[in-house]
Amino acid sequence: MPAHLGFDATRLTRISDWMQAHVTEGRLAGLAVQISRRGEVAFSEHRGLQDVENATPVTPDTLWRIYSMTKPVTSLAALMLYEEGAFQLDQPVADFIPALGALRVWKGEGHALDDTEPLKRSITIHDLMTHQSGLVYDGADGNALERAVADYDQNATTMADAVAKLTQYPLAFQPGARWFYGLSTDVLGHLIEVISGMTLGAFFKSRVFDPLGMADTGFEVPVDQAHRLATLYEYTQGGFAKMADQNPCTPPVTLERGGAGLVSSMADYQRFADMLLRRGAFAGGHLLARKTFDLMVANHMGGDLASRGQAHFSETTMEGIGFSLGFSVMLDPSRAKIIGSPGEFAWGGWASTAFWVDPVEEMTVILMTQLAPSSAYTLRRDLRVLSYQALVG
Repeated sequence: MPAHLGFDATRLTRISDWMQAHVTEGRLAGLAVQISRRGEVAFSEHRGLQDVENATPVTPDTLWRIYSMTKPVTSLAALMLYEEGAFQLDQPVADFIPALGALRVWKGEGHALDDTEPLKRSITIHDLMTHQSGLVYDGADGNALERAVADYDQNATTMADAVAKLTQYPLAFQPGARWFYGLSTDVLGHLIEVISGMTLGAFFKSRVFDPLGMADTGFEVPVDQAHRLATLYEYTQGGFAKMADQNPCTPPVTLERGGAGLVSSMADYQRFADMLLRRGAFAGGHLLARKTFDLMVANHMGGDLASRGQAHFSETTMEGIGFSLGFSVMLDPSRAKIIGSPGEFAWGGWASTAFWVDPVEEMTVILMTQLAPSSAYTLRRDLRVLSYQALVG
């Protein structure tokens, strides 16, 4: 029973009802939610189907494309190398990937893409980890640069190929000038490969996943486990439809993107979240020392993200929310206008997955589903309210 963990069982049923309503009313095919406190699971339920066409239900073993929930793993892995003396945070990335030192900066809307200015300073590793590099995401509805980079990884078989293509485009702004979510973590993942001499998948497996017992997490899904992978759906007005590009993640996957490539299970990502709640510690030791961990989850913005250039992101405002080395950070719940604790850190994925870790309440929450884009509904904000309203002790 959840009472000894401070949760009201009756109030937790509101989460169950919310989950079921999304399935019954046709907004989601299926979803899973898990809440843990002090290392114990207080709530874990799943609803609906992982594949509508075959009427396959969501189960505890369902595998999910976690997209940008890959990013915290990449940041953690980079900081493991940082602890080994491989680099300093303010070190230029060009020391390891020289082509990034020759980039120029686009002058912006109304200018041709070759109308650029020189860098005022180099992109640093800290810029990559905080999305202040000037590297932006592609977007069919975006500006000229965002449209141009849409094909940066097409025909690339490795991230070395993709990064080489990416360096053919200018930056969107001067490094450090603002926060803007983009391809920084993909480049950070390749930096890990350059420094370690390993593929990113091999580094993740040996240094993070194997120690934590995350046997179901990786860039590819073994053929004999493919039946566990949930179908990817896209939002349509009033419902959802199967996405044409299913990204089956079948072997071999050689383009290992540190910003968006992993598949995981609820149990596996819970192991990762538990380690974060313990400030880098796990049953077999420490992935990070506590001082490094505290630096990782501290706000590095000098303010909130609304003041750093991106007032709105996904389905939420960024007022009262900062950014660390790979996570959003709650600075002030009253400014964010949502329940939470100062110091709580979080992130989500393109297919509407999400998680957060609340060190004050010793609590983790994980949402798994497969609906893109994540801005289709206010799932994360709704679940945040529902999770905290059930915490009474």
